[in-house]
Amino acid sequence: MDWKLEVVVIPVSDVDRAKDFYAEKLGFNVDVDNRVGETFRNVQLTPQGSACSVTIGTGLTPGLQLVVADAQAARAELVGRGVDVSQIQHIEDGVWADGPGGPWNTFFFFVDPDGNSWAVQEKPGM
Repeated sequence: MDWKLEVVVIPVSDVDRAKDFYAEKLGFNVDVDNRVGETFRNVQLTPQGSACSVTIGTGLTPGLQLVVADAQAARAELVGRGVDVSQIQHIEDGVWADGPGGPWNTFFFFVDPDGNSWAVQEKPGM
């Protein structure tokens, strides 16, 4: 299975100021800027030519995100290697719910021995 580093979540104190810096000063492309409710905002920006993006926003946990073609199989692979991973989850009405979601909305999570958070997202058509 291919595991591709897709996103690095960066903590910021002011989302709009950070978005302006990355987009206007560094020239990153703004791929996504969406809100789900009052407490979640996701701004994803990608450097020109990069396969990996950065995400800033509110309601996010700093960490790294991998994408895979099949979240269930990827999760099973890590469980088989002894990694403590979460159940498959998705976002529904702004909150996490159990089970897979639609396209781009199926995730599981784990933490490395040093406390670094990782998300694994199912990417359609990978």
